[in-house]
Amino acid sequence: MPGTRKLGRTTAHRNIMLRGLVTYLLENGRIETTVTRAKEVRALADKMITLGKTNTLAARRQALAFITKEDVVKKLFDTIAPSYENKNGGYTAIYKLGPRRGDGAEMAVITLVGYEAPVKSEEDKKASAKKVEAPAIEN
Repeated sequence: MPGTRKLGRTTAHRNIMLRGLVTYLLENGRIETTVTRAKEVRALADKMITLGKTNTLAARRQALAFITKEDVVKKLFDTIAPSYENKNGGYTAIYKLGPRRGDGAEMAVITLVGYEAPVKSEEDKKASAKKVEAPAIEN
C-alpha cells in the first residue's frame, strides 16, 4: 500500500520530497535514489501516468495539484501517457545498485519502462546553456 513508509520525515516534508521526486522522474525518465524512496515514488508515478491516460480537464488539474512544474504536466499528458496507452500498469522499473558509499543505504535507479526521452541535439544543449548564463553586473 503506497504511503505507509515514513522515511524518517514529518508528513509535510515527506509529501514535498515525494512530489519533487515524481516530478523529476517524469521530467528526466530516470532517477537514482534509495530503494525505499524508489518504492514510494513508483506508486505515485504510476498514479500520475494513469491520470495522464484519461486526458480530461479534471485529470490535468489533479496532476497540476501534485506535480510541481507545469511543463512536466504538459509532457506527461502529451508524450508520456500516450506511449502507455495499451498498458495497464507497470510503467516504472526499479533496479538495485548496491550500498551507498557514505552511509551504506541501499541505492536504486527507477526508470520509466519503454519510454525513451527525446535526446537533445548539440544545438539544443548550447541554446539551453546560453539561457542559463546570467548577464554581468557592472557598477
